[in-house]
Amino acid sequence: MLHRIERLLLDLSVIAIMGLGLLITTSVVMRATMGGAIPDTIVIVRELMVAAIVLPLAAATAARSHIVVEFLSKMMPPRVQDLLIVAGSLAGVLALAPLIYAGWNELAKTWASGSFFFGELSLPKWPGRVIFLVGMVFCWIRLLLMAVADIRTIRAGGHLAEPETTLDLMDRP
Repeated sequence: MLHRIERLLLDLSVIAIMGLGLLITTSVVMRATMGGAIPDTIVIVRELMVAAIVLPLAAATAARSHIVVEFLSKMMPPRVQDLLIVAGSLAGVLALAPLIYAGWNELAKTWASGSFFFGELSLPKWPGRVIFLVGMVFCWIRLLLMAVADIRTIRAGGHLAEPETTLDLMDRP
């Protein structure tokens, strides 16, 4: 189930990126040819950027595709490498918790006040806050589940395998 949600979030981020490209291109062409642009383009781009960056975090986490520096850790014994992987996952769980809390508070405040962006379209602020919170929560869930699974693997005497590529992970049923 979580894999399907991660796939959906990844697909939504791809749609956001395509929307960004279309919106920016259309706006530039309209400015060059008609002297005007799509109203509130900057606000829409900013909100789509949140979706493009935050929504695929859980899928990137599941694929172990975050940026890592392996210069020193690859020189260490496999058991130490495994423990460093678990420590990194647990650090991520702890680091995301305040972000989720702050995201929830910001969403609640924005929802209760009915805040909107000032502009021609008066777009509401809450959708971007929801997108941020959803992306962070699913990334946190994935990190926690990976940490638990990795700890179980280590305790059973296993070794954590090399990470798969994002494409391999996302193509599974």
